[in-house]
Amino acid sequence: MINHESGPTVPAPGEGKRGEQGYLGYLLTQASAANRHRMERLMSDIGVTPPQFLVLTMVGAYPGLSNADLARLCALTPQTVNVVVARLEEDGAITRRPHAVHRRIRMIELTRQGEALLAECRPRARTIDQELLHGLSEHDEQVIRRWLVRIAVMDGEEK
Repeated sequence: MINHESGPTVPAPGEGKRGEQGYLGYLLTQASAANRHRMERLMSDIGVTPPQFLVLTMVGAYPGLSNADLARLCALTPQTVNVVVARLEEDGAITRRPHAVHRRIRMIELTRQGEALLAECRPRARTIDQELLHGLSEHDEQVIRRWLVRIAVMDGEEK
C-alpha cells in the first residue's frame, strides 16, 4: 500500500481493486499502461515511441494503409496518427503517395530506413512478450491470446 501523508492509502498494483479483486476492464487498462511503460523504456534509446512502433508494425504488415486505417488498427486517435505519421515521414521511415483513385487519400508504406527501424524494434518487442509469458505454458498463452482477441471482436460486433 502507498500511504500519502495527507490522503487516503492507495493500493499498489496487484493489491485490492488493483489486484485480483478488481474489475477486469480496469485490470486490462492497468496492464496496458504497464506494458506501454515497459515498451517506452525498451525503445527509448532508438527514439521510437509505442505509437510509432504500432504504426511501423501495421504499415509493415499492411502496406498502403491510410491514416484512417491506421487509427482504427492501432486504436489511436486520428490526431495522434497524424502526428506519428508526420514524424515518421520527416525521419524518412515512411513515405506517402496518393491513392490511385481517391487522390486525397495518402497511402503509407515503409521506406528501407523504416524497415530497418522496425527490424531494430522487433527484438525489443519480443523481449516484452517473453516477459509477459514467463511462467505460462503454451496452452495458457493460447487461452490468453484467444480471450484478448475475443474481447476485441466483441467490441466490433456491438457496432
